[in-house]
Amino acid sequence: MGEILWQPTREQMLASNIGRFVDVFRSSAPEMLSRSTSTEDFAAAHDALHRASIAAPEKFWGCVWSFCDVIGSMGAEPHLDHGSRLQDARFFPNGALNFAENLLRHAGSEKGPSPALLFRAEDKASATWSHDALAASAAAFQALLDRVGVTAGDRVAAIMPNMPETIAAMLGASASGAVFSSCSPDFGAKGVLDRFAQIEPRVLVVCDAYWYNGKINAISDKVVEVLAGLESVEHVVVVPLAGDLDAAVAQVGAARTTTSWPALVAQSSATAPRYTRLPFDHPLYILFSSGTTGVPKCIVHSAGGTLLQHLKEHVLHCDLKAGERLFYFTTCGWMMWNWLVTGLAAGATLVLFDGSPFAPEPSVLFDLADDAGMAVFGTSAKYIDACKRAGLRPRETHDLASVRLMASTGSPLVPESFDYVYDAIKPDLHLASVSGGTDIVSCFVIGTPLKPVRRGEIQGPGLGMDVDVVAGDGTPLASGKGELVCRNAFPSMPIAFWNDPDGAKYSAAYFDRFPGLWHHGDFAEWTEQGGMIIHGRSDATLNPGGVRIGTAEIYRQVEQLEEIVEAVVIGQDWDGDVRVVLFVVLRDGVALDADLEKKIRDQVRSGASPRHVPAKIVAVADIPRTKSGKITELAIRDIVHGRPVNNTEALANPEALSLYRDLTVLRG
Repeated sequence: MGEILWQPTREQMLASNIGRFVDVFRSSAPEMLSRSTSTEDFAAAHDALHRASIAAPEKFWGCVWSFCDVIGSMGAEPHLDHGSRLQDARFFPNGALNFAENLLRHAGSEKGPSPALLFRAEDKASATWSHDALAASAAAFQALLDRVGVTAGDRVAAIMPNMPETIAAMLGASASGAVFSSCSPDFGAKGVLDRFAQIEPRVLVVCDAYWYNGKINAISDKVVEVLAGLESVEHVVVVPLAGDLDAAVAQVGAARTTTSWPALVAQSSATAPRYTRLPFDHPLYILFSSGTTGVPKCIVHSAGGTLLQHLKEHVLHCDLKAGERLFYFTTCGWMMWNWLVTGLAAGATLVLFDGSPFAPEPSVLFDLADDAGMAVFGTSAKYIDACKRAGLRPRETHDLASVRLMASTGSPLVPESFDYVYDAIKPDLHLASVSGGTDIVSCFVIGTPLKPVRRGEIQGPGLGMDVDVVAGDGTPLASGKGELVCRNAFPSMPIAFWNDPDGAKYSAAYFDRFPGLWHHGDFAEWTEQGGMIIHGRSDATLNPGGVRIGTAEIYRQVEQLEEIVEAVVIGQDWDGDVRVVLFVVLRDGVALDADLEKKIRDQVRSGASPRHVPAKIVAVADIPRTKSGKITELAIRDIVHGRPVNNTEALANPEALSLYRDLTVLRG
């Protein structure tokens, strides 16, 4: 751990947005930043900037606003109302802006900026949308909302793929101050209703079908079932993708008033939406927790907080510049879709992909990287691991000259995956492992262009985020594993949970464990260089013999073995203690015999510790995961212990849970 794999050049650091921002912020807070002139000082300048950003949050976030040229008004000072508790803090309490206005700022530009959107789908469908076309479509959708009577604060929901129309609908809704929420079309009807029935949308946007892994999936029947449980919906907009649009409109129209997207656009002559500037903390999105342990929590995020936090991450941490191509492999049911979309505010061209990342060929996303000229290639740790296991070596088959940053999130990126990226994908790119979540629609720890990338480490905390690691009693841990917390308020904290009028559920979720601190639920540790390692979710942490073990530590060892495709580990209550149980998916033709079990245990013992060695190893055919691809350790643990899983609709493959029920091997 700690070996430097990539080091920015002095020229890269000088040309970076954050390099310029250091000078800008220094001019507003000279007492907090000393001048750095040599290459060796850039990392120190970054760390000094981070310290200043949490010491003077009003100055820092005001400087981000100005540096990123946010459209709107900061309002009269103070720009931060701390409130009586951390969760009560409000940024720019007198400010006003409109989220859509900031994202559509390049519409009507005489300079002819690069396209707003490049769309590619698994079935080879493609589209290029200009900023003007995106603004006109957003305006057309806003006109429909006007006709329905949707106003600021009303909800608009979408069951949609990651395609341009979804973004246009979101922008049309946010232009009027409506609150937008989305999920991907592979959700089952119950999963959709568990989410949308709580927030009662007035308008629903749906596709007629979607592609995945070479198969077209019609969803009109599912939409009708959803509408039967959503009495609040007054109007449905159907977006054609691959099915019979007329039939879909007719079928859905039997349940509710319906318009097709092409008809909606044809009826409008507006070239841009009408922007309503609203308070900084006006609600923009409702995002949902995974829902694997109960009905999903409805997390409300503000327009101003989302915009400012994403601009900080895009412009400063990712060094995103106007005209660059920004890609993240995501669905509309994962917060990375919301993160991706805000890239428009920085002037980026968004690259959208919908479908399987391995269909029709395993190289499809790398093909897209070359075709679209991606500068930022965002994906998940599981995708990188899958590429490694498939034996892909894109540096030998693709150009990838434009790709300067690869971002990874969703689960911890193990050191061996760092090695794979630099060996098989590209040796001179900035690999940024990041970690945050739906709860903050952004990151706590993230990459930076001013510091080296070290093997197995996230580069450090985000600017403005006073991230720390604490023991169970709240004591700070300079070394060793503990709970990830944040000590200060930040703009993208949720403004509320939906249907939580006294804030009790919100406080219980993040603040009750460590009063005065945001408790995120990750098991983490600092590195000697000030980076961070995430060891998994703390609620899935193993505790054999009273020693806390992160699940990622075991995955790192097991998934190095060529016989194993994937693994999941849980703690099973046993004989007054907890024993480690490892489930493995094996390659075709491989059997879990005594020799392989010994090989697995030896690997874990030598690579981690004797405490990490599983007491039981069980071969399974599949591992249940959420719609966003995350392994569901808690659901498996509940099944093994005979407890019900409350919301299987949150899973992409709920049938896999049956593989873990009543296993004889776990009874002795």
